[in-house]
Amino acid sequence: MIELYALMYPLLAGTIVLGGIAGWYVWRRARFSRTVGALVGAACGLVGPLLVMKPLRSCTFEAERAGVDRALGIVVFVAGAAVVLAAASWVALSISRARGLIVAKADTFDRGAFRGHYLYAGLLLAPTIVVLLWFLYRPMIETLRLSTHNVRITAPRQPFVCLDNYTKLMEPTVEWWALAPTVAAAILFAAETVLARRGEIYPALTRLRGVFVVVAVVAWATALFGRRYRGVFTTTTVLSTGTVILSLAIGLGIAVLVSQKIRGRGIYRTLVIWPYAISPPIAGILFYMLFDYLYGAVGRLYEAVTPFEMTNYRTSVWLARVVVILASVWKTLGFSILFYIAGLQNVPGDVLEAAQIDGASRWQRFRHVTIPALAPITFFLLVSTVTYAFFEIFGTTVYLTEGGPSGATTDAMFSLFTAATQQGNFGDGAAQSVILFLMVLAVTAWQFRSTGRRITYQR
Repeated sequence: MIELYALMYPLLAGTIVLGGIAGWYVWRRARFSRTVGALVGAACGLVGPLLVMKPLRSCTFEAERAGVDRALGIVVFVAGAAVVLAAASWVALSISRARGLIVAKADTFDRGAFRGHYLYAGLLLAPTIVVLLWFLYRPMIETLRLSTHNVRITAPRQPFVCLDNYTKLMEPTVEWWALAPTVAAAILFAAETVLARRGEIYPALTRLRGVFVVVAVVAWATALFGRRYRGVFTTTTVLSTGTVILSLAIGLGIAVLVSQKIRGRGIYRTLVIWPYAISPPIAGILFYMLFDYLYGAVGRLYEAVTPFEMTNYRTSVWLARVVVILASVWKTLGFSILFYIAGLQNVPGDVLEAAQIDGASRWQRFRHVTIPALAPITFFLLVSTVTYAFFEIFGTTVYLTEGGPSGATTDAMFSLFTAATQQGNFGDGAAQSVILFLMVLAVTAWQFRSTGRRITYQR
């Protein structure tokens, strides 16, 4: 049985009502009975939260729980309803499309050869589904279970601790550096609205507002965590952003250079792409040798051409982060170059020639023709490089800085590894891994929503 506390009754009522409204809308869009949709949505609003509260034993709503526990419990409560409702809506819309009641978007591809032969398709997909269930979803569920228990190497028991492993990482505060970009974004939005009513549109103002919105979201996400994890989140953001931006920018520049018609360009391309074949730990070892304070080649070259002495990156916060970013960029650069070279070969030559005839300079042709044509490649590289930055930088950091100095290069992956292996707290490490997964999921969803919808793929 699921124990219900006083706060859960109004929450259940709210999820049931909102689920009914959402179900009514989705079933209407799927051209099914709206009444049935409302009933299914209401049922999802009831069942979803209860499914989540069952393993948690409704612990977040106990009387002795603090405000952070209850706030996190409310988020999990509503998320349970949203996930179940989303699954039911997806099934309804899929059935509707299969029956031809609604038409898919014009830019979607046609169905494959197994349309109407679901048994054959299921048999072919069965091995993949089994592998995913056993090696992906089963460990994911076990990680969620461990994150709600106090699991230590030396302790045979694993007592249930509710969401304490999460709440001790969180300490929401209102900070000026979060309020400032929020106020700036609001002012720009108001100015943009006033100018739009006058018929004046400034794209630069819209882009600037978007920058402030992104900064505000990241700042409020940082303020959500306590002092203990705030530095980890900040380091993860800095390292990931630097790696992604430099990798794409430098990768595109090198791809343009190696795509020129020069003798031996095949060999040159191979040498440029080669670093991607090595592992992140090897990249960390190589850059450790290059930037070593006593014997590194970079330090000796720097001191030879400048009157200054090379700073030890292991004692400098900013230099340690720069070195980690450079090593990560060098490691993943070949991947970006490879795909950009392939994309440059598909840039329409007639459009470039027409732009040249119209008087467009080389930069203007690159800015207004080449870059838009590479948008699908850039979007794919953006998603894949972000995933690399969140997970694979860890291998470089271990051998390059060991998370130092003073935690300056301790990102989310390194932090959960330290919590699980060095501190022996697998429950804390599991909670941090779930937070890392949610971070990657949120960034990926934002990329698909903000960038993916504006991408046009050629057939």
